[in-house]
Amino acid sequence: MGPELNQAVTLGYSKITGSIIPTSFDFYWQPPLHAYDPIKARQLLAEAGYPKGFDAGDFWCDASACQYAEPVLNDLQAVGIKTRLRPLERAGFLKAYQEKRLKNIVYGLSGIFGNAATRMEPFVVSSGAFAYGGYPDIDGLFKEQAGELDPKKRSALLHRIQQLIHDKAMVLPIWQLALLQGVGPRVAESGLGLIADYPWSAPYEDLKLKPR
Repeated sequence: MGPELNQAVTLGYSKITGSIIPTSFDFYWQPPLHAYDPIKARQLLAEAGYPKGFDAGDFWCDASACQYAEPVLNDLQAVGIKTRLRPLERAGFLKAYQEKRLKNIVYGLSGIFGNAATRMEPFVVSSGAFAYGGYPDIDGLFKEQAGELDPKKRSALLHRIQQLIHDKAMVLPIWQLALLQGVGPRVAESGLGLIADYPWSAPYEDLKLKPR
């Protein structure tokens, strides 16, 4: 994802983290960031035997995420990876995603809160609701961390899992999405940002209006 697309779609507020886990979550591990380099990407494709790129098939997304998925599709096509956007209504998208019926590329979003373990489980553990397979070493480490009571040892295990996810290129993290919000002139305290990485105004009871 190029920085200009972040600027165009979310005014630059989304975080490019290289991870599917929000930076504020406990046990977060910062992976190395890949540079935005289309020329290098085309070179790597040529070295892999695809000098003219290839057809990656369908690119599925929740219809409400088209504005975020289309720039990703454009970036892929710019280096020769051809794909076709297939938006679905949300309920249908989630059902098909859970039933593993969406093939090739899936643009997934997650609002699961908690820590690194709760965010990873649905996507990278073999039994996860949205996982299309997995790896025995990651499954074993995840089971081990679930029973570990020592915070330092658990942190090390969860960091190792995140390193393996990165090394195996299991997912293609795009960004930590920022949702743009508007606040009217009567609002004294909107609640935006009171809960780290929560994109809406909350807690609702903390919303304050200016006196008339």
